[in-house]
This record gives sequence, C-alpha cells and structure tokens, in this order.
Amino acid sequence: MKIVSSAKISERHQRRLTEKYPMDEFYFFENINDTLHELKGAECLITFGEDLSKGVIQLADNLKWIQVVSAGVDLLPFPIIKQKGIVITNVRGIHAIPMSEYTISAILQLARKTSDIFLNQLNSKWDRSIRVNEVYGATVGIIGLGAIGQAIAAKARAFNMRVVGINSDGRAVTDVDKVYRMSQLKELLSESDYVVVIVPLTAETRKLIGEQELKMMKKTAYLINIARGEIVDERALLNALKNRELAGAVLDVFSQEPLSAAHSFWKLDNCLITPHISGRSPKYMERALEIFENNLDRYLVGNFPLNNLVNLGRMY
Repeated sequence: MKIVSSAKISERHQRRLTEKYPMDEFYFFENINDTLHELKGAECLITFGEDLSKGVIQLADNLKWIQVVSAGVDLLPFPIIKQKGIVITNVRGIHAIPMSEYTISAILQLARKTSDIFLNQLNSKWDRSIRVNEVYGATVGIIGLGAIGQAIAAKARAFNMRVVGINSDGRAVTDVDKVYRMSQLKELLSESDYVVVIVPLTAETRKLIGEQELKMMKKTAYLINIARGEIVDERALLNALKNRELAGAVLDVFSQEPLSAAHSFWKLDNCLITPHISGRSPKYMERALEIFENNLDRYLVGNFPLNNLVNLGRMY
C-alpha cells in the first residue's frame, strides 16, 4: 500500500511507521507541492487538511482514504471527495486535553486579572487596587459538547463552576448541569459568565454568534472562541467590545489567519489574542498517529468502518 504524507512528521515518528509497517510504502513530505510527483498510485494521504484542492485530489488517481491529522475538515474540497468516494478520517478527540487546559487557563486569567498584573510588573508598578474575581459559582456556557467541550466541563466542575452546554439533541452529558439544544442558544448566552465556542464550522454554524447573540450576553460576560473564526461575526464582536457591551473576549481563531497586524482586535484592551495555539501540545502528533495506526490496522484487514470517520454529508 502506498501512503503519502504532506503533514510534517518528525523523523522519530517516520521511523516508527516504517518499522511497524514494513510491507507498506511511506513517502513523507512537509507540504502538498512536494507530494505531487508521488500522488499517482497513492492509496492513502496523510494531511492537515488545509492544503488540499480539487486538482490535488484529481492527481491522486488511486486515493481511497484521507487521514486528516486535525479535527477540523471545513477546508477540504468535499464535492470531488464525495464524487470519488474517498473515505475521510480525522483525529477528533486528541485536542481535549490541551484545549480544555487552554480554556480554563483563559477563564482564570480573566478572573484573576493576571494580564493587568503582569503589565504592572513590567512597569514596576505596585497596585493593589486591581479588582479580581473568583470563578467559584460562576456559570460557563459551552457551545458544543463533543470531546473538547466535555473535557472543559469536567475541569470547570473541579473549580466548582456551574456548567451549561449545547449539543444537537439536548441529551444529558456528564459534568454538565443543564444541556440545551441549539434552538435554545439564547438561554445559554443569557445566563453564562463565560461563553466557550467549540463547534465545527458548517453552513449552520457560520456566524452563529452575531450581533443579536452578543446582545443576549451579560455585559459582565466573556466570549472565548477556540473553534473557527467564521463562527463568530467578527465585525459585530469588534463593535460589541468597543462599546463595552460585554466584558471581553479571548480569541484563538480568526476568519483570516494570521491576523493582520492592522486589525482593530489588536488595539482593544478587553480582547486577549492567541495565534491559533489552543490545541498545541508536545504530544499532538503522537496522539494523532495513534489514531492513524489504529485505522491503518483496520484498513489493511478490511475492518470497516474506520474510527473517527467524517460524515461527508455533514462535513464533520
């Protein structure tokens, strides 16, 4: 079986794969352009998913399976993939630990005003008038109760926070005090002190949080987006932050990345910006390849369906 990778994989992990699967041919590259001369005949492609186009898929005349070593698949050329009947798997679930830690650290940073305190330190300023808060008893609203959302809920409960959340059907979820359907978004927004956005980007979730939704939030509440930039109407959020219609926002994702140096988000004192790193971890590729290896074992013996299968109709 010919397997081509356009995802940057360390030599250590490359060696592990080639030693574990000596009967298969692996071709490792660091970008999609370098793979083009090897795509012909490839049965499996490993990718982060952001580099694929219709033309690339057409070049891969024998492609049966795409392993995306990311959770998001919204940038894939789904029409040609559906047409060719290619199976897609992703690595959803591996981000639960780093992204839940990121979220809780952001909440604590907002409550304890650590950014303000650090700025005072840089200016050698002793100021005990900074008004800090507690997260104890505060409500965190999680829009999207998948693996990451559930991990956030568990950590929030450890801090004695009240947890509300949204999933597709309102079914009960461990560590979540109240589960809503998406049609009940207003209820979640109106009662949450921290709103965490962690749903996949689809036609239904694009600009899910817009001007009206932001107005439903408490003026003392914070919005945390660790999903995709396009899920939040950035213009509406910018206006809401400028007008102090909510306390602030933590943004790890944006509609255009990298965020332009001229963007107004940078200039806001109530907006914390991070460069799409909430899912980063030194164990990222190790966890991603565990899923790939498990699927490869299944694929080689015809044990279908594979794990972490992407629904081509729903596109997640």
